[in-house]
Amino acid sequence: MRTRHSARLIIINSLNQVLLFRFRHEDDALAGKAYWATPGGGVEPGETFEQAAIRELKEETGIDVGDVGQSLTERTFEMTLPSGELVLAYERFYLIRIDHEDISTHGWTENEKSVIDNYHWWDLNELRNTDDIVYPSNIPDICSAQG
Repeated sequence: MRTRHSARLIIINSLNQVLLFRFRHEDDALAGKAYWATPGGGVEPGETFEQAAIRELKEETGIDVGDVGQSLTERTFEMTLPSGELVLAYERFYLIRIDHEDISTHGWTENEKSVIDNYHWWDLNELRNTDDIVYPSNIPDICSAQG
């Protein structure tokens, strides 16, 4: 099984809310699935996790930073990609603090436009109490550990 490396972003605004994207799959191997997840994506050949995090942050939110610091946490799990391929996902998470709620979706790929149908700034209590599927499920714990 192939390992897929990805950099994920936990973006927190001045109100201590976390940005999540709502993914809804209709025409791929994950058809019928809907969930909320952090921005981020795969590490490209020759990239470090940190470089991928900076690139994904800019592409998916329009937020441009020169450094994302050290990763907060990581996780490894099996997942099915929209293509149907089963991979071992290895994700590293980076914390980005911003003082506004404005993002730009102009950098989204056609694929992102087809599967991301919304974004929302979540209060940590809202995240703890939602019945929606959220990845990773422990975002409030990750954020609380950061102060």
